[in-house]
Amino acid sequence: MPPAPPDEDERPIPNGPIAQQSASVADTPLKDRHAVVTGAGGDIGAAIVAELARLGARVTLMARTAATLEARRAALPTARTAAVTLDVADPASVRTAFARARAELGPPTILVNAAGIGEAAPFAKTDVALWRRTLDVDLTGAFLCAAEVVPGALAEKWGRIVNVASTAGLRGYKYMTAYCAAKHGLIGLTRALALEVATTGVTVNAVCPTYADTEMTQRTIKNIVATTGRSPEQARGALERMNPLGRLITPAEVAQAVGWLCLPTSAAITGQSIGVAGGEVM
Repeated sequence: MPPAPPDEDERPIPNGPIAQQSASVADTPLKDRHAVVTGAGGDIGAAIVAELARLGARVTLMARTAATLEARRAALPTARTAAVTLDVADPASVRTAFARARAELGPPTILVNAAGIGEAAPFAKTDVALWRRTLDVDLTGAFLCAAEVVPGALAEKWGRIVNVASTAGLRGYKYMTAYCAAKHGLIGLTRALALEVATTGVTVNAVCPTYADTEMTQRTIKNIVATTGRSPEQARGALERMNPLGRLITPAEVAQAVGWLCLPTSAAITGQSIGVAGGEVM
């Protein structure tokens, strides 16, 4: 009679090329995938770029300013990256940028729409120019970029689109009418497109950060100081108290949520709007 197999805990640990290959795949699950990240010049966009590169993806950084992009890119010396300028609100600019990205790193099957702007104003002072500017960048820009990626992802039968929305897409905020409208619209786009491509291997999700420790939030704090007379510390404290964690979230926390949604093992997660907000929205 042959000896009984060892208990699971007693079995030898595999070694050699096969084990090393498995470990490598586990460490870089997005290897051979090309990801495009818009808004890569911002704090959250840059953190997302770093996370996707860590997971093995080739990454194209996109934003409006070439110098900012090159500075962000220089922080990733070991990753395969490209830096391409674009204005997400300009259809011609989007077409040109994605054509260049495809030429440099191949067809992208991952898209993270992280480009966004937010301007606070009372409704009575929200003019048509502010309204259109916000929707053009935060909503139409995401639509234009998705239109560049979805056909290739469908052909590949695999893709990940992640829209960086906001808790402002899940609730209302005073003095943020245009921003809330744009982010609610972005979540609507996410849900509708997710259903349309649900059987194709392409997923579409949104992450919804609350106030994060970014340059955009610093501008919000300065605006609070200017309009209320509070100190910067008081203004920041007011934002921190909105979060049940009692603090601002970090760009890395947003990036890790995005990275998880892009994994091959997240194939059953689609059409979701995931709050990265410490319990502020449920």
